[in-house]
Amino acid sequence: MKAFVFTDKALERYAGQFVWLSIDTENGTNAPFLKKYPINVWPTLLIVDSKKESVALRYSGGATVPQLQKLLADGLKLMRGRQSPADDAVSRADRLETEGKHSEAATAYEAAFASAPKNWSRTGRAAESLVFALALSHDQSRCAARAAELYPLVKGTYSAANVAATGLGCASDLKEDDPHRASLLDALEKASRETLDDARIPLSGDDRSGLYESLIGSREAIKDDAGSTALRQQWATFLEAEAAKAKTAEQRAVYDSHRLGAYVALKQPEKAIPMLEQSEKDFPTDYNPPARLAAAYKAMGRYDNALAASDRALQRAYGPRKIGILRNRSDIYSLKGDKDAARKTMEEALHYAESLPSEQRSEALLTSIKKKLATM
Repeated sequence: MKAFVFTDKALERYAGQFVWLSIDTENGTNAPFLKKYPINVWPTLLIVDSKKESVALRYSGGATVPQLQKLLADGLKLMRGRQSPADDAVSRADRLETEGKHSEAATAYEAAFASAPKNWSRTGRAAESLVFALALSHDQSRCAARAAELYPLVKGTYSAANVAATGLGCASDLKEDDPHRASLLDALEKASRETLDDARIPLSGDDRSGLYESLIGSREAIKDDAGSTALRQQWATFLEAEAAKAKTAEQRAVYDSHRLGAYVALKQPEKAIPMLEQSEKDFPTDYNPPARLAAAYKAMGRYDNALAASDRALQRAYGPRKIGILRNRSDIYSLKGDKDAARKTMEEALHYAESLPSEQRSEALLTSIKKKLATM
């Protein structure tokens, strides 16, 4: 969004109505903000009422310019108190999401649909938020089922991508013996493919890439190796075309992580090297390009190159992202056969994770690192 959406001149007319604020959630100095307004999905858009210092609207996920304009209009409406019972329920659900109460938020979003008038203008946003909340509450069955039920309401709109892709991801996570798994996978795969192929919906490249990832996950869930490989090829071709259309280095780099994932899955990690080397030249203070180079070199079995790239990434990284770089570095040492260095690096990751402010510290991540250490 930073590269494609917030640079759009169509947003200039909102100057004076909104103060734009970007929060770096990796930076420990922003811990007080995160304590008041927790973020667990990236990106998350908040419209904060400055007088009440409360969230008037919360939206998880990326947005195109038209989507953002609608969100801004909704935010103004909510702050001015022009709300229907359904709008009130969505506001309540957004507050619960801010507090990390995903199951309760999902119940409130359901209440919004129960009281919504015909042709409710917030159907799309509420549908996306409900499915996200169910996914975050780990209610995969309900998430997939509601996505399938809500998709016809948002078909052909911007919201279709998030509803279909999130629902398909939930369906892919269902146990193989779930009696509804096959039908939900089929319905949501068709919805995702239909949305992906609908050129009339001006989705962002990110959105379309997310649909590819969900479709690939669905094929993997039913162990269709040929199908998932074919989709990865399509995905890689799509991403290369999007990157080629980029007008700036920043826009091109948006697709770096997507392309790396596609190339590694296709066992072609070497194809990522030129683009990542270029991004490191373009953004010499950003830890992402060398961190991704470390992952690419690791997949190629070039462990010394991977460690060198990891060194550069660690020099630039901070906050929770540094933990991921350290964990990948530990894996590189393990693959190289240096067990002592692998364990020492994982211990470093644990100590660093424990040192972070509580707002940036993940107990689930700490548990995962400790379990890993116990096996080393």
